[in-house]
Amino acid sequence: MRPNILLTGTPGVGKTTLGKELASRTGLTYVNVGDLAQEGQLYDGYDEEYECPILDEDRVVDELENKMKEGGVIVDYHGCDFFPERWFHIVFVLQTDNSILYKRLEKRGYNVKKLQNNIQCEIFQILYEEALASYKHEIVHRLPSNVPEELESNLDQIMKWIEEWIKDNN
Repeated sequence: MRPNILLTGTPGVGKTTLGKELASRTGLTYVNVGDLAQEGQLYDGYDEEYECPILDEDRVVDELENKMKEGGVIVDYHGCDFFPERWFHIVFVLQTDNSILYKRLEKRGYNVKKLQNNIQCEIFQILYEEALASYKHEIVHRLPSNVPEELESNLDQIMKWIEEWIKDNN
């Protein structure tokens, strides 16, 4: 048995970088929900204001269900309240200082409204609160994600956790 891990947080905090690197170091399967939705056209319309497609959450859950049952999956998405609680053994909420996050999102070409909304989301820790409301508190952990050294530290910490989890559950 291998654990399922959720990486969540505001867009631009480094979920994809962390998730891909973690998968390459551990052999776990990495799933970027945004890419999955794009490949399968798992959308329920388009949001003109934020200039992005609207995720069909039910179809995403259906698409992932069998993979999650097998275990050993790292899921990367900025939202988390629609995933079944039973799926994840641990949840990491990545957080980034606003000035750093602002620059990252600006580089992505986010429009003003989308940029401001995401910065406010980070300021008010919306996704951390969402994770706490969706999962047992003891499995939800915050990780700083500002500089490359923190990425390495986060990778080390998560890989140690995975080792322990595998030892305890097999």
